[in-house]
Amino acid sequence: MKRFYKEVSIVEAEDGWRVLLDGRAIKTVGGRPQVVPSEALALALAEEWAGQGEEIDLTAFRYRDLVDYALDVIAADRQEAVTALVPYAETDTLCYRADPDEPLFPRQQEVWEPILTSFETRHGLRFERVSGIIHRAQPDATLTALRARLEAAEPFTLAALRNLASLAASLVIALAALEDQAEVEKLWAAACLEEEWQADLWGRDWEAEERREKRAAAFAGAVEFVRLAKG
Repeated sequence: MKRFYKEVSIVEAEDGWRVLLDGRAIKTVGGRPQVVPSEALALALAEEWAGQGEEIDLTAFRYRDLVDYALDVIAADRQEAVTALVPYAETDTLCYRADPDEPLFPRQQEVWEPILTSFETRHGLRFERVSGIIHRAQPDATLTALRARLEAAEPFTLAALRNLASLAASLVIALAALEDQAEVEKLWAAACLEEEWQADLWGRDWEAEERREKRAAAFAGAVEFVRLAKG
């Protein structure tokens, strides 16, 4: 698609901020007014549009895609979004460890256990740890508390959490990444622990490395999206 605009600007609207292309306000993919809650996020969206060349690169709209998803999908059915997130806690990566006699187990204990224990302590929750791949149900009280927390989140946060939980295969990591003073790179490294273990064991493939770099960028981008939305 060829670039069809010259000037990019932002304007404060009644319910937030909007991006303008040649003075015309942008709409979401679903046709809704694209209104964001902060000037910071509006500026980030404007930078995506302003950074386009003669040909528009649709893959460069990370923030726009998250905004549209939040407004078109999440805001339209928040309960569906919450229901889709809870299973990431039911099968959270951090809870599923190798058997204790396997070499991977000590590394999982070293990296995963402090993250999980700290999250439990901060939020008054308890998770079941599992050795092997056989599913073990998490406590009802834990899942209920997490659902309540998700139901209290606004659409922009839920949109980011869908990305974060999917990338990390962990709701704990996703939620922890959005907390104040979160060590985002450390959390992403924990999410990739098993992949890195296998790569170190069997050798690295450049295509797999490239995919992992893209996923890392998407993870960091989703965290930054929430921070921008909060202004």
